[in-house]
Amino acid sequence: MSEFKTNEIRQNMDKRHVDLSYYEILRDGLPADLTVVKLGHGVSWTAAVLSDGSTGVAMHTLGDAVPRMFDSLIGLPLTEAGKAILSWNMEEASEAFAAVNAFYNRPDSIFADPEAKTLDGIDMRGRTVGMIGMMIGHSNMTQEGFAQAKDLFIMDREEKQGALPDSACEFYLPLCDVVIITGSAAINKTMPRLLALSKDAEIILAGPSVSCCPELLRIGINRLHGRVITQPEAMLAAIVEKRMSINTYSAPFLVDAG
Repeated sequence: MSEFKTNEIRQNMDKRHVDLSYYEILRDGLPADLTVVKLGHGVSWTAAVLSDGSTGVAMHTLGDAVPRMFDSLIGLPLTEAGKAILSWNMEEASEAFAAVNAFYNRPDSIFADPEAKTLDGIDMRGRTVGMIGMMIGHSNMTQEGFAQAKDLFIMDREEKQGALPDSACEFYLPLCDVVIITGSAAINKTMPRLLALSKDAEIILAGPSVSCCPELLRIGINRLHGRVITQPEAMLAAIVEKRMSINTYSAPFLVDAG
C-alpha cells in the first residue's frame, strides 16, 4: 500500500465536500521555530514535548494498520508534524494532536482557569442535548447537570451503559439544541461530520484532546473546554504505567464565544 500524502487527503476530501477548516485553523497557527523532541505513549494518552519544553496530550486512539505519513514525528518541525493531524494512521494522528496541543495548551494561557467547568453558564432548561463520547463523570459533568434538559442523547463509539452507538448521531444531532463533542473526534476524523450535523446547535468541545485555539470559534463552535499540562514530568511518567485521568497533572482552560 502506498503512503497517504497530505495533499492526496486534501484532494480526496475536497471531492466529497468535507470541511477541513478545523484542521486547517490549527495547522495555520503553528510556529516555524519549534520541533518535536519527545513522544510518550500510554494506554489512555499520547504525549508530546516540543523544543521549548512545552508538553501536550491527546487521547491515545488505536489504529496502526494504515501507513504513517512520517517514519517518526520526533525531530520534525512542528509545522511539518502538524500535517499528521490528518493522518489515517490513528497512532500517528494522536501523536500529532499531542504535539499541536503542546503549542496551544500552555499553562500560562490567558484562558487557563482552575475553576472552569465545561457547562458553566449553559442553560439546559427544556433543551435537547446531544453528547458525543460518554463524558458523564468526566470534565466536571454529572447526570444532575442535565436534570432540567428535555432530553439527553449520549452516543459513544465504544459500547457503554446508557449510550447509543455513535452512528445514532446522524439521527439525533440535528434535533439537538446543545451538542457536547469529545475532542478525540478530531483525531478519528469524525469532527467535520459532527460539526455539520450540529450546525444549528450550541456546540461545546470538551476533553483533554481539545486545542486551546480561539480561532476555532470562527467555524460555529461556541465553547472549548480542555486541559493544560501543569506537571509535565510526572504526567509523562504516569501515562505509560496505567489507564488514568489526566486531571491530576493538568488544569482546565475555557474559551467561550460569549
